[in-house]
Amino acid sequence: MHSLTPSSALRSSRLTCLFRIVMGLALLLIPSLNLFASIIRVPQDQKTIQAGIDIALPGDLVIVSPGTYRERLRLNPGVIVQSAGDDSLGKFGLLRAEKTTIDGAFQDAEGPGVTMAEGSTIDGFSVTGVGIYDDEEWKKHYATRGSEQGYEEIGTPGIAGISVVGISDCSVKNNIVHHIGYSGIAVMGQTGMRVSPHIYRNVTYRNMGGGIGSMKKSTARIEENRCFENFYAGIGHDDASPLVINNICYHNIRAGIGISEGAQPFVRGNKCYENRRAGIGVRTGEETRPIIEKNECYDNDMAGIGASDESSPLIRSNRCYRNQMVGIGADTHATPTIIGNECFENRLVGIGQQNGAQTILIGNHCHHNLVGGIGLEATDSGTAKLLQNRVSENGKIAVGINAGWTVFLS
Repeated sequence: MHSLTPSSALRSSRLTCLFRIVMGLALLLIPSLNLFASIIRVPQDQKTIQAGIDIALPGDLVIVSPGTYRERLRLNPGVIVQSAGDDSLGKFGLLRAEKTTIDGAFQDAEGPGVTMAEGSTIDGFSVTGVGIYDDEEWKKHYATRGSEQGYEEIGTPGIAGISVVGISDCSVKNNIVHHIGYSGIAVMGQTGMRVSPHIYRNVTYRNMGGGIGSMKKSTARIEENRCFENFYAGIGHDDASPLVINNICYHNIRAGIGISEGAQPFVRGNKCYENRRAGIGVRTGEETRPIIEKNECYDNDMAGIGASDESSPLIRSNRCYRNQMVGIGADTHATPTIIGNECFENRLVGIGQQNGAQTILIGNHCHHNLVGGIGLEATDSGTAKLLQNRVSENGKIAVGINAGWTVFLS
């Protein structure tokens, strides 16, 4: 063992003191980054929300008192815009969001209701009056389950209630977005850029597009939102791969959650019920490959979960029940892998396949469906591998295989 000389001990003591001083200064400097952040109050300090935003610097907080503000907002980077009040609940969402409205319906208005910026936050507003909401059109297509709607990609250009375009990080939370002529909240990415905003605890309803649209390479986190009575899907995807978790989607004209055009989202823990078509609907091309896991899809007017048009989803560990047609359906050359789902009390069959689908079913439990457990409708050419499924106590048949199928059944 070596002992320190008096001079080396002194040097060691000085170095220790210097290290402690440097660390202490660093700890002081970290919170000091926010020491100069300002709170700007509307209308007390600035008459309009946009005026408050325009003078705000990154880290500043714009607090907006209850009222109706006829504006369309463009946020600045790093600025937080928040309605005044606590998180008490109202009829649709937070009470402060219901009392603080951004109304975009005024002469010569342009752009989205709210345009997000890098690192910005919009928290607790009602956003409405952007574009034209057509109540007669909405009622017509609701009555026909969307069967007369023209095919339209979710990413078709339009003006959203809240727009997130090409921004790597921002937060849209606690807002109520309704009666917009396009999607309520639209998130678009860019090729080669990871776009991951947090879309959290918003309510979107009666919009003439989707409630929330995730498009063009977006990788957003879409979490705990409530989307109902939207013209297309509650949450729609076009060539995007977001994380879609713990949302509630109901009474939408098409699907609760719609996935198309090469989208590959991870969809987990959502509740999709009483939608006019499917709870979760997947379509358009083999590159459309979502993972659909541990969702609850019930009381929808067609399927709990449906795959069509050559799409190739992984559908596992979901509960699909009391749907008006099938629990899980595969149609028009879809190639789903369906594993470990429970499908029960559906009006036709637990899992249904038709029109040239190519399916793999492993370890599903189909019981108490009114007609059958697993059904394969007559087709020109279809293939199915059915492995280790439990099929019990269905109304008429366990497994029904019609003409045109090549089936491996174990």
